[in-house]
Amino acid sequence: MSSNSYVEAQMLIRKPIEDVFEAFINPEVTTNFWFTKSTGKLEEGKTITWEWEMYGAKSEVKVHQIIPNQLIKTEWGDPSVHVDYEFKQMEKGILVVIKSYGFSQTGEDLLKVINDNTGGFTTVLDGCKAYLEHRIKLNLIEDKFPSK
Repeated sequence: MSSNSYVEAQMLIRKPIEDVFEAFINPEVTTNFWFTKSTGKLEEGKTITWEWEMYGAKSEVKVHQIIPNQLIKTEWGDPSVHVDYEFKQMEKGILVVIKSYGFSQTGEDLLKVINDNTGGFTTVLDGCKAYLEHRIKLNLIEDKFPSK
């Protein structure tokens, strides 16, 4: 696999585009289905810290571009990768597509990181759908790797 490898996860969410977009830029919403703490809203040109307190993990998120209700372009992780969030109006709702690319790993390491990214972003989208459509907090991220 070349360095052109990328991960893509997607989900249709049956809510207005403004609500779905807000769920990814506003930590007051995002913390209901993804990370547990954030230093602020995603804003173009800013660097925000996301935290997963149950895992003692945090990540610096560089926000490269925001097109309201259409696109969020970020870079984060260790080593860092580009993560784009695309929002597309469909007949039955909003299609959210998360694309992750720019991996530095190769061979087996690349396959592992692609697998982890695919599973991780699928879990995020599943949790987001449940929360936005039904106001249910599934605790998917917390329960994926329980400590006890």
